[in-house]
Amino acid sequence: MRTLLAALLAHAPDRPAIRRAAVLTSYGSLAQTIALAADHLVTDFAVVSGARVAMLLEPGEDFVAVLFAIWRARAVAVVLSPLYPPRERAQLIADARATVIVASPGLASVARESAGDAISLYIFSPSSGRRTASAIDPLPLPALDDLALQMYTSGTTGRPKGVLLTHRQLDAQLGALAFAWAMSPEDSLLHVLPLHHIHGLSIALLNVVRVGGVVEMLPAFDAPAVLLAFARCSVFMGVPTMYARLLDALDALDDDARTLVTCSISAMRLCTSGSAALPVSLGERWAAYAGAYPLERFGMTEVGVAFSNPLRGKRIPGSVGKALPGVRMRVVSEDGSSAREGELLIAGPTVFEGYFERPVETAEAFQTLIDEGGEGDDGDEGGAHDEVLWFKTGDTVRLDADDRVQILGRTSVDILKSAGYKLSAIEIEEALRRHPRVRDAAVVGLPSETYGQVVAAAVMLKSGAALSVTELMTFMSNELASYKLPRIVRLVDDVPRNVLGKVLKRELAVLLAREPGADDSLA
Repeated sequence: MRTLLAALLAHAPDRPAIRRAAVLTSYGSLAQTIALAADHLVTDFAVVSGARVAMLLEPGEDFVAVLFAIWRARAVAVVLSPLYPPRERAQLIADARATVIVASPGLASVARESAGDAISLYIFSPSSGRRTASAIDPLPLPALDDLALQMYTSGTTGRPKGVLLTHRQLDAQLGALAFAWAMSPEDSLLHVLPLHHIHGLSIALLNVVRVGGVVEMLPAFDAPAVLLAFARCSVFMGVPTMYARLLDALDALDDDARTLVTCSISAMRLCTSGSAALPVSLGERWAAYAGAYPLERFGMTEVGVAFSNPLRGKRIPGSVGKALPGVRMRVVSEDGSSAREGELLIAGPTVFEGYFERPVETAEAFQTLIDEGGEGDDGDEGGAHDEVLWFKTGDTVRLDADDRVQILGRTSVDILKSAGYKLSAIEIEEALRRHPRVRDAAVVGLPSETYGQVVAAAVMLKSGAALSVTELMTFMSNELASYKLPRIVRLVDDVPRNVLGKVLKRELAVLLAREPGADDSLA
């Protein structure tokens, strides 16, 4: 094993690393900038080993250089998003106890507004180092067990928590991915994901940098620009919302342009989808153009990617596949016994250290059980009848006949308990999307004295479509058992989402719980 910094420094200096617009940065150029920035952090900002350094930079070679410079200084990176409101950024900076914030010149005022006067501001540019790289005293490389990242959870089911990841855990996560997805120096990644999230930062960017590939970084997601960029790349990683917008943009092209873009898409080596369940209808539309269903996988900030459909072989819509190498899994019922449907537990070298300064929540996130072996057990850690510390993912899953994992949803918001039944919001959403005039749907449970919870659905129609609730419910009665049918249906333009397009279900529940108005419908 080795740190990501050691991997980057080992790549041939003339190999291309980052492509942004017309700028191509080599690994050798990155290494020089990393040395200069690290020297600046240590010498001029008194950054010491283990210190938290916040980042607020636009996508590109500067972002990559600063991230690795923080590691060169043996500090811990805290990646922020310019999309956060100032108050939320300030809360994360305070929670992380950051001592320095590094910002792009264009984001300097935003960084200062969020950080206040108590934190040092380093406005980064490649020429901001005081000395030449050759004159810098070499800093010791970080150790595998040093902390590398303090990544904050998305907060879709509660207050964001700082997830602590060491260099060893990152290497284990990305090594498993490199094996499963056959990542190589020949890969060119089309990168359009937010960098403050584990999907965009580690699963996408660092995954390719680790093996010495090229990352083409677009400033933001723009469907027409992404379609054109497919011709230059071999790998794309996206979220369901991105696939929906790409397909809409593709459908809007004239026949000749669509044919050219379709050729580029079908030549892609790998297209993955994550961060939310991929609607089967979207996956099938994409496969019609690309010749392959997007590779779905399951990941979390706390563990990286744990399960994946196969790179080669049959991909099952609605399934996230099997455990990656080194990942051990267990599915348990409410009484803690092994089950085919229940809460997903994960153990192994990819699991995080804990939540920053939250000992109670860290303790609650883990459970010690006698290991019974099983899927994903490679023998590296313990064996049958040994005690194993398992991370409780908070996701309810179901195993199919071949032990592939189907995510039924977050136990806290997607598993509904109505009239004595356990229902999956994801299953009901997928049934709603099967109506030919429905574009998307989101389902939550609302409190009910009679039923415990009732199923409430927000339904978004396709452009120009009309559909009554009565028609929809007639359709649904042929798709689902009666006890799974929504009792509240509201037709809406959209629902609350985070920057990755994931539905904010707690906010949605508040909206659906209000008294219905003239434009609402009750089933």
